[in-house]
Amino acid sequence: MTPAVYRPATVGRGELLARLDSVLHTRGRALLTGPAGVGKTEVALAVAARAESSGERVLWLPTLPADRDIPGAAAAALVASVSASVSWPVPGAHGGPGTPPGPDGAGAPGGFDILEGLPGPQRTAVAMLCREAPIPEHGWDPIALRLALAQILRTLAARGPVLLVVDGVQRIDADSADLLRFALHLAPSALRVVAVETPAAYGPDAPRTSGSQPDAAGPEPLWVPSEADVLFVPPLHADEIAELLIHHRLPSRMAGRIHKASGGNPRLALAVGRSLADARTPVHHAEALSLSGRARDLARQLLGAASPVVRGTLLLAALALRPTASLIRRAGRRTAEADLAAAERANLISLKEDGTVAFTAGVLPSTLVHDACWTERSDGHAALALVVDDPVEAVRHRALATDVPDELLAAQVAAAADTARRRGNSALAAELALLAAESTPVQNGARRLTRLVDAAEEAARAARADLAMRAATDLLARDAAPADRVRARLAVLDTAGQGLSGLDEIYVHAMEDSEDDTALRAAVQLRLALKYVLADGDPARSRAAAVESAALAASVGDRKTAARALTVQARMERVLGSPDAERILAEARALEVFERPLGIRNAAQILTIRHAMFDDRLTDARDQLNALLPLVERRGSVEDAIELFRTLAEVEARQGQCAAALSHAGRSLALTLEAGLSPGPAWYALALAETAGGSFARAASYARRSAQASEEECDHVFLSRSLYALGRVQLVAGDVANAVDTLRRVQTGERAQSTVDPSMLRWHEELVEALLANDAPEEAAALLADVRPVAERLGRTTVLLGCDRAYALYLAASGNLEEATRLLTETAERFALAGLPLDRGRTLIALARVERRRRRRSAAQNALQAAAAVFERAGAFPWLALATETPSRTTEPTPAGGGAPSALTDAELRLAQLVRQGASNQEAAAKLYLSVKTVEARLTRIYQKLDVRSRAQLATALNAWPGHRSAPRTTDSPAAG
Repeated sequence: MTPAVYRPATVGRGELLARLDSVLHTRGRALLTGPAGVGKTEVALAVAARAESSGERVLWLPTLPADRDIPGAAAAALVASVSASVSWPVPGAHGGPGTPPGPDGAGAPGGFDILEGLPGPQRTAVAMLCREAPIPEHGWDPIALRLALAQILRTLAARGPVLLVVDGVQRIDADSADLLRFALHLAPSALRVVAVETPAAYGPDAPRTSGSQPDAAGPEPLWVPSEADVLFVPPLHADEIAELLIHHRLPSRMAGRIHKASGGNPRLALAVGRSLADARTPVHHAEALSLSGRARDLARQLLGAASPVVRGTLLLAALALRPTASLIRRAGRRTAEADLAAAERANLISLKEDGTVAFTAGVLPSTLVHDACWTERSDGHAALALVVDDPVEAVRHRALATDVPDELLAAQVAAAADTARRRGNSALAAELALLAAESTPVQNGARRLTRLVDAAEEAARAARADLAMRAATDLLARDAAPADRVRARLAVLDTAGQGLSGLDEIYVHAMEDSEDDTALRAAVQLRLALKYVLADGDPARSRAAAVESAALAASVGDRKTAARALTVQARMERVLGSPDAERILAEARALEVFERPLGIRNAAQILTIRHAMFDDRLTDARDQLNALLPLVERRGSVEDAIELFRTLAEVEARQGQCAAALSHAGRSLALTLEAGLSPGPAWYALALAETAGGSFARAASYARRSAQASEEECDHVFLSRSLYALGRVQLVAGDVANAVDTLRRVQTGERAQSTVDPSMLRWHEELVEALLANDAPEEAAALLADVRPVAERLGRTTVLLGCDRAYALYLAASGNLEEATRLLTETAERFALAGLPLDRGRTLIALARVERRRRRRSAAQNALQAAAAVFERAGAFPWLALATETPSRTTEPTPAGGGAPSALTDAELRLAQLVRQGASNQEAAAKLYLSVKTVEARLTRIYQKLDVRSRAQLATALNAWPGHRSAPRTTDSPAAG
């Protein structure tokens, strides 16, 4: 029995906990089941914490492996713990019936032990169970012991509701299971029970503990099936694994690969995550996951649930590309179906109706192969080569069954790689291309090098970073030509995703080796241009590298590289505010007509769409994206699909197509995690989509995750974007101080990157509103004065609309409410004409806020109703809540002092409320994150507006105001404007 100290609810278990609560309140009994490490105990702890917080007594009974072989062990532990920790005062004794136990678990003076109320035979039986009395040869009285345990639980429940948690039902001995089953059957409804079970494998060779019966089918149940509901604790989704890693302060950038390795098993995921965190050097996306002994040991523990015979069958499944029960049986495992059924029972695999086998975690087949000797692996591949029905797979198994290089076999594997490529199976083609190179004899060195280069480039096309790195490492260890070394290094760079910061050595060597080859030098300069903007945050340097790359490529007639380089240059020209951006992009598009790129990522076509999005030509952007969608889904790479869905989500969130934005952002994230790429960009898209039509809280969570992953990857571009998304949500939620801090980080980062064009990341208007809410009107005005001329020069009309809304709020903060109302009304209409419904609705909320300050109740209500209609049509549910939460207020009468509190800004009202509650200037400054001088100046303005001269008069003015509020309402937050 453990102390009643429990942890908070675990990641990704909200729905399961709700179901468990419902079952406990309706049935009173629940069995949590699932594989080891999936988090069953964590769920039980969360339920126990909830029960304890509501005043319920919680009994926690953990079991140990040795308990299974000790008669009465679990029942004795339960009785002994209850006896030691629970006692109540004798009726009428000092302290009354409600006196709680003392700190040592004892009751008040005059108390008696819970066992004292039992009849003599029952007390004797309990003493024997707890080894406090000798056990006669015929044993204890089973009936007395049954009745005693039932009475103990009834007595506990009579004093109030009780939750009993039995953790590890499979380890309970048969005697204890019988006693608990009887006692629980007679227990009152006030006693609720949660049992936690890890199912064991079964089958003709299932491993058993010593002393168990050969025909034992599993643990003794605590109740008949009809008395309880069984709840399966499923593995976590990839996004939940990412959240789990962040919760445990582990790197989240590899969340997708960790999820595949762990199969969503939290214990395995944390072990793999700690392996990566403890690595001497950061593990790159292009490298295999380094698994520590802890992660491997956990995998071995899971596999240990199956017998050696079953594990032998599973090894064949791990070696096969498309394992099925029939294939494994034909390969020599006559009991394949029974073995696989046992493995499925142990949650090691899932077995579909057609016999297809899939491992529940990627670390399981890798550990099986890792722990098998060469002979076992060779024999398995040889057996599979004879029975597979696909010649490509047969060649693969024959190559893996031998460690002797053979040119004929290598040529067959290379031909199989070509076949796989034609079939569209790029991942298999990449694996076979590398296998062909590794099967080439040493005396054919030149051919081996050629095949290694082909393998690296094939891996890059398949986004198989691990295979690209393997091929490149093998080639670079040999006497390869400079051109071959460059091509191999470029393949590694092309699979790096966001993680370009740790690859400086590859760039340096690629530059050295490409000195005598103009085409390759152009290709290296192109990759450098991408690195300079993503990893170094230097668009000017990126532009220079792109210009050089385009010139070099044009000089040798390489239109494909020239088009890509011009695309990067156009992107940087836009960032730096150059009017040449569109002209250069048009040149890139013209080259793409002749040399169609293999994909859309970093292509002129997708950049053209993004420019349309920046300019708020959203319908045009969305039409072009939808036209590309079928092509990318049919023939594009996974990175193309990720880029497309992410851009679609951004366009739709801006356009007010909220449901579609959430769907496409979700698909982008799923593909990202499945591919093992860094989730930072996809989380950013989800933050925007959730802000538009999901939940502000989830939006903030995704934005924080994106910022963390981008920092881990040293990706300056998406770090700024994710911080912008976070600061915007913080502003919406009224967290003004943090919003200012976050948006200032964006400002610092964008200025450090020399970003000029304000349309690419619209943080300026958000920071202006945050500064106004934080009572920094001078700084807000200065920022507006900086950004407006740039937007006018570049013709960014919708950026100017955002500036107009921010300027209207500045007018309102300055007391010019009538002019602010006029400008907000005009701006809302112009947002509608621009096809930006969410910005229109947000402006209408700001208008309602100003109208309330003018005490124009009807106008404020009309503006809110119009905003609500806009948000409802768009499916912008969090914004709809902002427009509908605030009740309409009557026009506030002017207090005796002469001024109305409605004339105060939100920042002033927050300070006024603190002063009314008795805060000193120093205390208010600390709570509002302001200087004392700022508080003094703001308080002076409050006194002037309300025509008061002291804190007492200020409190009187606020208390006399019928509409006074303790803090600004959500819709009155600065983000509403």
